[in-house]
Amino acid sequence: MIRYYLLPVVSIFTLSLFFSCSTQKPIAATPATSGATAVMKEFRAAWIATVANINWPSKPGLSTEEQKKEAVELLDFLQKYNFNAAILQVRPQCDALYKSELEPWSYYLTGKQGQAPSPYYDPLEFWVEEAHNRGIELHVWLNPYRAHHKDGKEITEHSIVKKRPELALYLKEGYWWLDPAQKGTQDHSTAVVMDLVNRYDIDGVHFDDYFYPYPSYNLGADFPDAVSWNAYQQAGGKLSRGDWRREAVNVFIENLYRKIKAVKPYVKFGLSPFGIWRPGHPESVEGFDQYEQLYADAKLWLNKGWIDYFTPQLYWPINRQAQSFPVLLGWWSGENIMKRHLWPGMSVGRDTSIRSVNETLNQIMITRGMVPESKGAVHWSISSVTKNPNLAKALLESTYKKQALVPASPWLDNKAPAAPTTTTNKSDKISISWSHPDEKDVFRWVVYYKYGNNWNYIILNRNDRSYSLNNSIESNKTTLVLKQIAVTAIDRTGNESGRKEITVQ
Repeated sequence: MIRYYLLPVVSIFTLSLFFSCSTQKPIAATPATSGATAVMKEFRAAWIATVANINWPSKPGLSTEEQKKEAVELLDFLQKYNFNAAILQVRPQCDALYKSELEPWSYYLTGKQGQAPSPYYDPLEFWVEEAHNRGIELHVWLNPYRAHHKDGKEITEHSIVKKRPELALYLKEGYWWLDPAQKGTQDHSTAVVMDLVNRYDIDGVHFDDYFYPYPSYNLGADFPDAVSWNAYQQAGGKLSRGDWRREAVNVFIENLYRKIKAVKPYVKFGLSPFGIWRPGHPESVEGFDQYEQLYADAKLWLNKGWIDYFTPQLYWPINRQAQSFPVLLGWWSGENIMKRHLWPGMSVGRDTSIRSVNETLNQIMITRGMVPESKGAVHWSISSVTKNPNLAKALLESTYKKQALVPASPWLDNKAPAAPTTTTNKSDKISISWSHPDEKDVFRWVVYYKYGNNWNYIILNRNDRSYSLNNSIESNKTTLVLKQIAVTAIDRTGNESGRKEITVQ
């Protein structure tokens, strides 16, 4: 995520009165509105940054148990507040917060680049298992080109800067960057991604806005790729330097998307570019030109469908005239001709005021209204929620009040899993249990239940096989009797099985 465009909230949208706070009972004890028989589907994710120890681990060199404890606390928080995805940074600077034969252990993990955790464990294996046990998708977030961060401490003999000096270029602010135009860079970064896809049970691969570096990283000077640019020209290349750079990134993105799908089609590929493609698109928009300065043609990637979800960083408030959240969201939606998921990134401030809280809630509601076919948003970063109790409380009492499934991705898989086989047992409570002919095809379960004339649901996780409900509940001084139950299976790409309703009364 970039450093200099996180702009403060200047005002709020008039929807704020919608979000009054009230005490919410657990979903299993609260009847739904009559006819509400469908489970909500919405991507609710947060970025978890490891670079500079922004979110996890809290500092380099923590013990294995301390690292695990902090990870579990973050995942428990996401589960409690009805999030369903975590985007974990596993490669902040051509290093690894997981066991890798291609790149060294991260300084941000152990305090020394190349040093494994002790006692040994694989952090990514741990994160994946713990996330899935809570019904949370785990997406790995990588920086494809950053070779060394200016705050990344010592460049050791394990670093790609030392091992592949022909690929790494020094930037004047203290960064090292892989040259995107070199085939060695593309091959290496692709190999790193595919190693993760092949070895880990991840749900997604994610890049953010760092392609060619921001101009400030080289103190305003042009990216120092004269060697590869001259070689291209001497070989007869005809593209302009800008088009040549963009083409290098385009080739990398398209090739990587196809390689992921060839191995594990259900693993989603997500990109989170800078929120503005170019100034003037749409007409009212002003600001940074990522096409011209990061050489990232994000519109092309969306137009071509080289991604499964697209998360432009719309880090501005609703009524900022030159960078309006809904105006930009509407423009990107118009470019989504392949009908991929459009789940914007949100970051509207670090203060805990009601103004800031309402801005976030309003943006979620706007996203639901403007992109109703596949709702969702990603919060930058998880600490903007964990360290903002007012926002966390408001989310749970309003927009994230009910659980939600990640929307399905029919272009990846449109085959629903088989329905589970269910049995019920009635005593002081109604117990329902289930089994499935292909449990490996199931990621979550949904238990639907009907009290009186009102349907509701609860989403359960992969290891659950039973659930109990009261024979009746009280609602508005009226006793409502449990009448019907049903269970469905949800697969890795969000497809839901058919359901057979069982009459209890």
